[in-house]
Amino acid sequence: MEPEMVVFLMFGALFGLITYSNRHLFSEGTTTRSEGARDPADTRLMWVAMTCFLWPIFIVSGVYTAWYRSRRRARLSG
Repeated sequence: MEPEMVVFLMFGALFGLITYSNRHLFSEGTTTRSEGARDPADTRLMWVAMTCFLWPIFIVSGVYTAWYRSRRRARLSG
């Protein structure tokens, strides 16, 4: 396997391990944390597997969520 591909996948796995507890910020789904896994697709292993390949998309969606939440917070406070 090419070294670039290994680095890409390893970074994705590390990103998944770090962001698991805040995974609600990287999707269009719920905006609050869930209390534990609801189904097999809501586990740490599934999150790491998804981010392993899709971490660039999750980063973009996380940046958008942060921007949207800050804009909404500013509108509510001012």
